[in-house]
Amino acid sequence: MIKKAIIPAAGYGTRSLPITKVIPKEMFPIGNKPAIHYIVEEAVKSGVEQILIVLSSRKDLIVDYFDQSLELEAFLEKEKKSHLLKELTVPEIQIHYIRQPYAKGLGEAIKLGETFIGNEPFAVLLPDDIVVSDKETALSQLIKIYEDKKNSVIGIHRVPNECVEKYGIIEGNIVKEDCIDVTNIIEKPKVNPPSNLAVIGRYVFTPDIFPLLKKLQPGVGGEYQLTDAIHSLIMTKKVYGKMIEGKRFDIGQEDEYMQLLNLLYAKNNVSKD
Repeated sequence: MIKKAIIPAAGYGTRSLPITKVIPKEMFPIGNKPAIHYIVEEAVKSGVEQILIVLSSRKDLIVDYFDQSLELEAFLEKEKKSHLLKELTVPEIQIHYIRQPYAKGLGEAIKLGETFIGNEPFAVLLPDDIVVSDKETALSQLIKIYEDKKNSVIGIHRVPNECVEKYGIIEGNIVKEDCIDVTNIIEKPKVNPPSNLAVIGRYVFTPDIFPLLKKLQPGVGGEYQLTDAIHSLIMTKKVYGKMIEGKRFDIGQEDEYMQLLNLLYAKNNVSKD
């Protein structure tokens, strides 16, 4: 079982400026809950018991959201609105926090979790990516592959050929219909992409990733890229890609964020009928 997870949430959210100057992207509303609520909820549904959220100094809203608001609870009780207390419920899980002084890339953020993780496999969930599935969670799908193979697993999906330069792209050999033995991974290839299989922000790693994260040099965009560490991991260990069942939305892309809101609004209306 995967008991621990890391949620990197220290980025500047530059794709969504100017709103991310004051509201973290992880707190963008989806219905009446912020995006990160759904990410934590997914982790809980997948069997995770402890989460480490990597924050910057500008992300106190995230801490406040998952903290208990005694003042608000007292107000609701006083005003005889105790029926609203259930709206304050957040997923029941141990949440820890660590500060990342500067946003230096995903590889640097995950490296900060080494002490928290210890010597056990763990999950990484990127709060940019919301996966809507009528079946099991995206992370649960990865965990099934990990439990079978006992090696690191990354979530993948197909993207249009004209979009491959926006993603980490893998190539590999088909193990079965929804599972790939990954032989190469490239961050945002500009020319000659090896495939159109793009990485989704869901991962299960063995602790073998940490020594490789420590050796990282600045990569694409001058950041410490997780993709580069995965590339090194492939040289010595098996890494698998799991085709995710479900629809993935990148809330950092305005059009996909709006599509997600419309989809969930429609689903909620159907459930009320």
